[in-house]
Amino acid sequence: MELQAGEGRVIAAAGLGRVLVATAVSVERDAVAKAFGARGGSGSVLVDVIAAGVGPALAAASTASALTAAALQGTPYDLVVSAGIGGGFEPEAPVGALVVADEIVAADLGAETPDGFLSVTELGFGTVRHHPPEDLVRRVADAAGARTGAVLTVSTVTGTAARATALRERHPTALAEAMEGFGVAEAAGAHGVPVLEIRAISNPVGPRDRAAWRIGDALAALTEGFGKLVPVLESWNRHDQ
Repeated sequence: MELQAGEGRVIAAAGLGRVLVATAVSVERDAVAKAFGARGGSGSVLVDVIAAGVGPALAAASTASALTAAALQGTPYDLVVSAGIGGGFEPEAPVGALVVADEIVAADLGAETPDGFLSVTELGFGTVRHHPPEDLVRRVADAAGARTGAVLTVSTVTGTAARATALRERHPTALAEAMEGFGVAEAAGAHGVPVLEIRAISNPVGPRDRAAWRIGDALAALTEGFGKLVPVLESWNRHDQ
């Protein structure tokens, strides 16, 4: 295992080509990197794990920079994964569960109106959704024992029951919320690279209760989940989709 530019860990596995995993902070980066540690130095898939920063804007900028640098070096990525811990909508996504996004949704990108919230898409200004490859989502979820559903990207973490209810009403398939997935997906989309989002649940979405957070358990679940993904990376080919 090798540190790269002070922020990424390079781990060789076997199969897909090159994979970029973007987390928000270093403890998430290290939890993902730990999953591949036993396979360091062998195989044909290269997994680069970076701490891209907190929030959709910084995550998008950091991911785009990494994708651009790889492309200019003639070693582009075949897959981008937004990963880390996040809040879960109970009871479907309890603390300790692993969630794979079948939709990556910018949940608060839009406008409040007298008639309620309107997304950027409804306003006619762009998209608020990215759809990861269905086959890859299914394979990853099966391999990792994860649940599938929408993962919401928010710029302000939910801290009240009222906001949690409002988000679920607007996004009934939502299982989790975090702060980076949509930014990572925007960068991947600009480069024409498929994207995934994988979240380990550290706390319920709703009233802010730090005593209910289980960050250590969620980081362990993240490591365990990524540790089961090597066979998927070995067998999945984006060009077959």
